Amino acid sequence: MIAAFFKTNPRLALPAVVTALALAAPLPAWAESISAPQTREASDTLTPLGSYLAARHASVERDAASAAKFYRSALQADPRNGELIDRAFISAIAGGEIEEAVKFARQLLRADKNNRVANLVVGIHELKQKKYTTARGSLQRSIRGPITDLVGTLLQAWALQGEGNASQAIALIDKLQGPEWYPIFKDLHSGLIADVAGRASDAGKRYERALKLDNSALRVVDAYGRWSSRHQDAARAIDAYGEFSKKLADHPLVNEAVAQIKAGKKLPPLVTTPQAGAAEALYGLGASLSRRGGEDLALVYLQLALYLEPQHGLALLSLADLYEAIKRPQLALKVYERVPATSPLKRNAQIQEATALEGVDRADDAIKLLKDIVGNNGKDLDAIMALGNVQRARKQFAECSDTYSKALDVAPREDGEGKADAKADTKKNWIIYYFRGICHERSKQWSKAEADLKKALAMQPEQAHVLNYLGYSWVDQGVNLDEGMKMIRRAVEQRPDDGYIVDSLGWAYYRIGQYEDAVKHLERAIELKPQDPTINDHLGDAYWRVGRTLEAKFQWAHARDLNPDPADLPKIETKLRDGMPPDEPGKTTAGGDRPGEKTDQDKKEGKGG
Repeated sequence: MIAAFFKTNPRLALPAVVTALALAAPLPAWAESISAPQTREASDTLTPLGSYLAARHASVERDAASAAKFYRSALQADPRNGELIDRAFISAIAGGEIEEAVKFARQLLRADKNNRVANLVVGIHELKQKKYTTARGSLQRSIRGPITDLVGTLLQAWALQGEGNASQAIALIDKLQGPEWYPIFKDLHSGLIADVAGRASDAGKRYERALKLDNSALRVVDAYGRWSSRHQDAARAIDAYGEFSKKLADHPLVNEAVAQIKAGKKLPPLVTTPQAGAAEALYGLGASLSRRGGEDLALVYLQLALYLEPQHGLALLSLADLYEAIKRPQLALKVYERVPATSPLKRNAQIQEATALEGVDRADDAIKLLKDIVGNNGKDLDAIMALGNVQRARKQFAECSDTYSKALDVAPREDGEGKADAKADTKKNWIIYYFRGICHERSKQWSKAEADLKKALAMQPEQAHVLNYLGYSWVDQGVNLDEGMKMIRRAVEQRPDDGYIVDSLGWAYYRIGQYEDAVKHLERAIELKPQDPTINDHLGDAYWRVGRTLEAKFQWAHARDLNPDPADLPKIETKLRDGMPPDEPGKTTAGGDRPGEKTDQDKKEGKGG
């Protein structure tokens, strides 16, 4: 939607955000004058310098709530320090403490009445308080640049609607000129304002224009579908939702809307108040920015959206996704819990929450949560797959085999023309066979594993991960050597930058005694995944076999220090102490994860090894 803009602006952040998060900013004058090296006093309370440094560290770690707390503590020593106020202000927004941020914003505006972020926050606060006229003035002063022009104008328009001036609000939006991604936002919000004002015909025209621009935009489709259910007929609304579902099937909000329409209900407008409309504008831009590299500004917009509409389910999920993207899973978990139990998005939030729980080593909690979801709906394929993935990551291979079997029992099936067929297997099911094959293989049920991997490969003949896993398995067992090596090479050709698959090829060469080739490919794997303990261990073994013993011990030491699997650590330490026994091709002393078992895709999806 706004991709073209981001091609030339890959990361967007307001100057104040950048300033607040920059680690290299100079110390304030008061901090430079403090010579005491300690950061804590006897009472375990941070000194002003300690608070400042702790706040800077928290900012770099993107722990906004802690940063705000420490900046407030530092301000006690210098309450008029503009830099500290600015940093505390931005940290408060990013941490969702908007009322606190408003206090800092008013302080900043006394020094600079044109501070854009401060005006934005004050304007949103005034809009929430229904002080629409003063809100418009504050929001007008927040405008400068493509993103702020759009959000500032949309928020002003919603303030005008709050004053009862829908026509003036829509005219203000219509005057806005900007990049090619502006129109869909303009038409959607003009339609929403007209809808709230009871101008059904105008709302419909705007929704239809937005729908023509992009019939895959969820909020546009939902706004149009809801309007159609009230002012046209159910069939037209269901058709709009149906076109969306062709691109993204089974969205819970779409499924809920269609179910209600089929039950004879007329759906209310997407938003019903100026506050909800403003929250929708902030959410829309925040979600787009978070997907396109503008995490800092996205965080600000999403927090402000939730300040206006605390139970906005999509904004909550977007915020949680953003926290996961910036490696703050504990914060993501808190946000998932905030999704209302009555929301159609709650089940999605719980599945994502379970994945986040597994990511912070709370696998038992994740498994319990997923089992509860599956217990309530035994046909919930997403929940079943998530459960299998957590069990696989925790090396519960017998359990995950059973779970993936349940997934195949409920997975959609269709014939070659896309029609439902209980006896046929859709090509999309390849990944279930692949994952179950891994679980069978790791639980020493090779005949079942081989059948599943062959089935997955028949569905997707060029799937790199399946080629890699099946090919390596054959080489490892000393069977189908030529075909197995060819399959691994095909996998590497398709994914030459996947360190785990390149490691597979190197280790396959090692297993057949071609150590020079093994070294070449394992060195490449290390370039791609330098922090993986198993790959470092493999390269150490290969170095030893070609007589590069000092380098071998360096790689093993590196593998030891990279937190390897507990079962592998004693083997690595033995090699460091005693070296390796005489060359016995086909025998490995590594014993860690199978090469290629972990994949870049697994890492992205949080599935583990």
